[in-house]
Parts: sequence; structure tokens; C-alpha cells
Amino acid sequence: MTQTSSPVTSPPPTSPSEKFTFEEYLFYQDNSDTRYELFRGKLIPMPTPTALHTDICKFLVYQFQRHFARANLSLVAVKNVGVRTEIDSSRIPDVILCTPQLWQQVRSRKGAGVLDFEEVPTLVVEVTSENWRDDYIRKRAEYAMIDIPEYWIVDANKQRVRILTQPEKEDGYEHTDFLPGQEIRSRQFPELVLSVAEILSPPIVEDLIKAEQTFVSQLEEQVSEERQRAETERQRADRLAAMLRERGIDPDSFV
Repeated sequence: MTQTSSPVTSPPPTSPSEKFTFEEYLFYQDNSDTRYELFRGKLIPMPTPTALHTDICKFLVYQFQRHFARANLSLVAVKNVGVRTEIDSSRIPDVILCTPQLWQQVRSRKGAGVLDFEEVPTLVVEVTSENWRDDYIRKRAEYAMIDIPEYWIVDANKQRVRILTQPEKEDGYEHTDFLPGQEIRSRQFPELVLSVAEILSPPIVEDLIKAEQTFVSQLEEQVSEERQRAETERQRADRLAAMLRERGIDPDSFV
């Protein structure tokens, strides 16, 4: 009897220095807090973000979410979700915007949260850090190749926000720089108004939420007081009308 051999499969990588397929990357864990991007099969450790980097990301997510709610747009803003850009490459933008349907697709899968091919986000944001060259060169090319419509580079060191659009052009994205003292102009969200100075040096989001809640509480209290005054005036008018009727006077005759 002839014995057939089973196909030989190589074990999955166990070290960041080894080559990874995209599928292996999705399930890789090394029991550390290090986050990795995947670039052509190689794990690229991501630097630990500074406090300013973290606050910029939180501020942008908060502002996007507020704008979506006000404008009744069916979009979500999330941080640290991967985007597959090549066969064995996956980047992790600081912020992505996508549809709720697309986000539900990602949530339903096991492994790391990554948008696969054909799952293109509406917009991605990179806040520059030690690997700023990747943001300006490699990621710019990769994001253009998968036709992400809009790409923001927030650069606190150079004090600017660069917005890249129209990836379908012959040379890839074209860009516009926005500087402190200006407001950004987004091709995807023309009604979104954000100060460049605030993006580069954002207020603490929790303070913004508290201030909004205080404003809403004050507004509700003002409305309640006005309603109470209106009710008091109505009751006073009813009592006066009743007094006139008791004296045989028709209050409607004064109208």
C-alpha cells in the first residue's frame, strides 16, 4: 500500500523578528504592551505615544463624534484600528472614520481589529511621532494605493495639519497645509469647523464634556424658569378673568 504524506506546514512565527503573513499577524501575541504594524511581513513596533499625542487623538475623536451627531451622519470614529494596505502589510492609524456597517463587520471577526481589503475607511488620521517619515512617505503611498479618500497628518513639531485628498491622481494624493490661526477645510466634511491651534494643543476632553453638561444644565434650568413664569402669568390671567366674570364683565370684551 502506498502511503501519502500530509502537506508540510510551517509553524506560526513566535518572534517579532520572523516573517508574518497577514493572517498570522492578526493572531500574534507576545505578552507585552507593544503594538505592532505589519510591513511586508515584518512586525514594526509602534512607539509609546506621548501625552500630547494621546490628547490630540482623543480631541479629534470627540470632535468627529459631535459633528456626526449634529449633522446626523452615519459614521463612527475609532482609535487604533488596523487598515490592511498590502498582501502582508497592515497599518494602525491613530484615528479612522468609517460606516457603522463596516465597523460591525470588523467587530464580528476574531483576532486583531483590522479593516481588510475592500473595507476602505472614509478618513484616516496620523499624529506624527518618532516614525514621522512613515507618515509622510510610506503610509501616504499605501493609503493612496487603497484609495482612502482623505488622510490627515497632524504634526505638532512642524505646527501644521496636512490634509491629503484625491488619491486617484497620477502622483497620488495632493495636499494642503493648515497652520495655527487657520481653520481646517475637509473635503469629506465641509461643514466641520476645527481650529488648527486647538488640534495641535487641544483642551482636555473631559473638561469640554463637563463644560457642555454645565451649559445644557443651565439652559434646561432657564427653560424651566421661563415655563414657570409663563404658567404663573397664565394662572394670574385666569384668576383675573374669573374675577371679572363674577362682576358680570366679559373678559373677552377687552381683547
